[in-house]
Amino acid sequence: MATISGLNEFGRIKAVAVRTPAEAYVSEDKIGTEWQALRFYEAPVLEAAHQEHKALITILSDAGAEVIELGGDDALTLDSIYARDALLVSPKGLIMCNMGRASRGAEPARNAALLKALGFKIAGEVKAPGTIEGGDLIWLDDNTLAVGEGPRTNAEGIRQLKEILGEAIEVHVVPLPAPSHPEDVFHLMSMISPLDADLALVYPPLMPEDFARWLKQHGIELIDVPEEEFIPMGCNVLALGPRNVVMLDQLPKTKARLEAAGCVVQTYRGDEISRKGEGGPTCLTRPLVRE
Repeated sequence: MATISGLNEFGRIKAVAVRTPAEAYVSEDKIGTEWQALRFYEAPVLEAAHQEHKALITILSDAGAEVIELGGDDALTLDSIYARDALLVSPKGLIMCNMGRASRGAEPARNAALLKALGFKIAGEVKAPGTIEGGDLIWLDDNTLAVGEGPRTNAEGIRQLKEILGEAIEVHVVPLPAPSHPEDVFHLMSMISPLDADLALVYPPLMPEDFARWLKQHGIELIDVPEEEFIPMGCNVLALGPRNVVMLDQLPKTKARLEAAGCVVQTYRGDEISRKGEGGPTCLTRPLVRE
């Protein structure tokens, strides 16, 4: 049985699940059919998407991570490239989400089936009317969890999550602002990316004051994302290990602030896999094992 460990967002990644453009985007015809309905900014270019994703996988592999490809399914949409959202990690195993975006409803079962076949335990499932998505959860440590309550994760989903996790886990609920369009996404990880046990990158204008206080009470120093680099996903940064991070390119001010805080920073080009669908490196990956 494969064991989920390192319940945080900054430990060295040992195993991570992804879905490639070959399985999510599939073809130019599929892209042409779906991109506008899913509110991508533009239609991704498939061949360029392949190259961008391969470069990101190389970064993950070079950091020592086993990269698990989730495979495809006819019921999946372009959004399924954002592998984090469909499953949660917990001390008891994987938890299947009930997606806040109905068009993504096939992803949890598909992803869970593959990982179960590889030996990962399934601890439970959030069911309707509860909704929950992985981008709304941040583990600070094995016993401490922040959950964003907003357009993709509702109160009933959080109640069911707490029931699965049990009373030993401290769950801090963070109210999230509504996006400008009901089909757009704003996850908790849209405004915070942990970088180390005592460091996180944040966007203060959208962060509730009590959440910022809670983080500081847990000894976490906050680095602010420059205003002009928030919309281009400057706050979406994946920790490969403590203060060892990967982020989108063309965000020089955020990169400089991370480096000034002692972070080693790698960048990848994400025009097709990130910018057009508004999903950065944390969205593209489902870390399963950290140390």
